[in-house]
Amino acid sequence: MQERLSQSERGPAGDSGRGHHRVLLGAAAGVGKTYRMLLEGRQASSLGMDVVIGYLEPHDRPDTIALAAGLEQVPPRPVEEAGARPEMDADAVVRRAPELALVDELAHTNARGSRNRKRYEDIGEVLTAGIDVISTVNIQHLESLNDLVFELTGVRVRETFPDRILDEADEVVLVDLTPEELRDRIGAGKVYPPERVQAALQNFFRTENLQSLRQLALREVAEDVEARRTPQGPAGDMNPLIRQALRERILVLVEASPRSQRLLRRAWRSGQRLGADIDALWVHPPGQSLDEDGRVAVAALRRLAVLLGVHFLEDEDRDPVQAVARTVADRRSTYVFLSRPQEGRLHRLLGRSRLEALLDALPGVDVRICADAVDRPGEQR
Repeated sequence: MQERLSQSERGPAGDSGRGHHRVLLGAAAGVGKTYRMLLEGRQASSLGMDVVIGYLEPHDRPDTIALAAGLEQVPPRPVEEAGARPEMDADAVVRRAPELALVDELAHTNARGSRNRKRYEDIGEVLTAGIDVISTVNIQHLESLNDLVFELTGVRVRETFPDRILDEADEVVLVDLTPEELRDRIGAGKVYPPERVQAALQNFFRTENLQSLRQLALREVAEDVEARRTPQGPAGDMNPLIRQALRERILVLVEASPRSQRLLRRAWRSGQRLGADIDALWVHPPGQSLDEDGRVAVAALRRLAVLLGVHFLEDEDRDPVQAVARTVADRRSTYVFLSRPQEGRLHRLLGRSRLEALLDALPGVDVRICADAVDRPGEQR
């Protein structure tokens, strides 16, 4: 662990006095993220840095508890919610003003009554105070991967965090362990108590699940490294106005249905690889009133758009093709994403004839029809 970065070394984030954020990313619980965080904290302390544990979740693992011994821990904040464990006390960490704070489980949802709903927001306050932070998180908690993780593992992860947290971090470091090594650790009782071992190995921690999650984690870190590279050659020297004109822009056609959340996440992932801005468009007839399910679905889409940093647009028009074409022209969209037409929902919006009309109305625009994994043979769960 290097000494704390000086203001001149920090770059744009450091210029504002913000702390340096290092995220330790793992494929699953038990790969050693917390242990690595404590090791780095102890090394930093040995180099003379003022280090505290802002929040630690040792899960009763003896090796982790032993490694934390000797590092100062800021006492957690008691909560009023019955049965809830104490939470990280961001105010106390800021008052203590260490050089480096170690904070476990970035994606954690705080107890009711907390000022911040999520721990990553607590971390944000500590960083704003100019304190460096090392935090930990697993790949399955990444919001844009929520549907894909469900399709791969059959487990719907409820605690998620927005992808922008990794984008804004100064470093994202993979803490890696092969599926075989992790299963061996679990079998040896180093991750879960004996009564939970067999259930863990037979369910979420099956080899095929761990292989898939590891591939996601490796890809995420590789893409993060690529995104942080300084543009080289002609593209890097390009006139900013020309570069902006060549920038891709995605328009996602959503509807008042939970299926559109999967479409929006999928388009967002594609947008990240293209370096594209993303808009989501909901078109409905003038004066349309939604039932309760529809209102809930649209509200969920709006929340997801905010979480992913997507611009949510709404248009009233009896001709959805005309509305889409108008939006494409206004927003200068280069890609349009939509779900496969279905009876009873998008089929009514863009049936076969209207889909053809949409293609005719969007010359020079790429249109991508995204299949739903649950519709693929052999993939129903």
